[in-house]
Amino acid sequence: MHPTGAGWGDRLPDLSFSSKPLAWMRKIMNLQFTQEEQEFQKTIRAWMRKNIPEEISRISALGEMPEKSQQQRWEKRLGKQGWLAVTWPEQYGGPGWTATQRYLFDLERAMAGAPPVSPFGVAMVGPVIYTFGSAQQKERWLPGIASGETLWCQGYSEPNAGSDLASLKTRAERKRDHYLVNGQKIWTTQAHWADMMFCLVRTDPDAKKQQGISFLLIDMNTPGIEVRPIYTIDGHHHLNEVYFTDVKVPLDNLVGKEGMGWTIAKFLLTHERTTIAGVADSHYALARMKRAIDEAPYYIDKQQARRRVAELEVELTALEYTNFRTVAATDEGRPFGPESSGLKIKGTELQQKMSQAMVEMGGLMSLVWDSSSAVGNESFNHSPRRYNFLRACTIYGGSNEIQKNVLAKMLLGL
Repeated sequence: MHPTGAGWGDRLPDLSFSSKPLAWMRKIMNLQFTQEEQEFQKTIRAWMRKNIPEEISRISALGEMPEKSQQQRWEKRLGKQGWLAVTWPEQYGGPGWTATQRYLFDLERAMAGAPPVSPFGVAMVGPVIYTFGSAQQKERWLPGIASGETLWCQGYSEPNAGSDLASLKTRAERKRDHYLVNGQKIWTTQAHWADMMFCLVRTDPDAKKQQGISFLLIDMNTPGIEVRPIYTIDGHHHLNEVYFTDVKVPLDNLVGKEGMGWTIAKFLLTHERTTIAGVADSHYALARMKRAIDEAPYYIDKQQARRRVAELEVELTALEYTNFRTVAATDEGRPFGPESSGLKIKGTELQQKMSQAMVEMGGLMSLVWDSSSAVGNESFNHSPRRYNFLRACTIYGGSNEIQKNVLAKMLLGL
């Protein structure tokens, strides 16, 4: 299994010659897509070419991020096609694709210059709701997520509960017909966009810290919620602080039972860490880097730049093949294991390496903050913002240091 097309060649190198090690490897590893999968890929590619808004592809080509209206317009278009919640079972509004088809879709989406969908609805809370939620919760919330109508954010981290998430202090006190929520969340991505938040709260302050946590769905328009912006080093507003002051949340918005929050959080974070690896978008970043080098002025050392790109491409291929093992395991019905942590570590480190290479190869062109004062190559001009934003990617979703501890415990028993 290997991505054909998408700008990277139509087939793998021919390994059919007499080399015994390679012939043996080919027998035990199927690294080619089936004919049906290749036809599926062509269908996706053709649709992407016709349906991605020009303003979206322009933003992606510069390494920038879309605004709320642009992001939601794109997600609604995918939702109308039935291709937004691609990991979901058909019974809940998903297309019923295999893991391989989902991989091909994501690859074609990225290579066509479309942004990834916001993960909080389709990749995170959606699977939680259809796995742990009541029939009423599924009926109420899943259609809006699958259509792109409802935007979500994640209420996990707090000022003193980041990697040590079980130390969270946001309290939900049960009253007669509602919970009364008080506390603070931080680093809340897209809270200023969101209609809803899925939130970890402490419902039993006397229980052991993992056992006293519950999972609530909170309407962001509820009185008592205050969202304050956090502007990051890339100059954009992605993140927020969220304050809860006597916020009333209906009892029906509890997912699962009280005290199940930690179990649900672990389920959710495994899915998040797998998607954070970003193989498809790293392919696009590499292609963008190649174009920038080809179009760069004469004073760029293109031979040295291409050597560096080749090194990055080798690392991306290794990451991609590791991801293939996860894809194959999913198609065979095997659950995610510690490999999700490994993908998160390697994937985010590679994203940082690519963004750093883009800045360093751009030289003086990378001193420009944006295209308003463009010098030379516009992609290099935008590279500092992307570089600065990705300094955080090894932290969010559970820091890479924590992921190494997870691997040490699960694989080595340490």
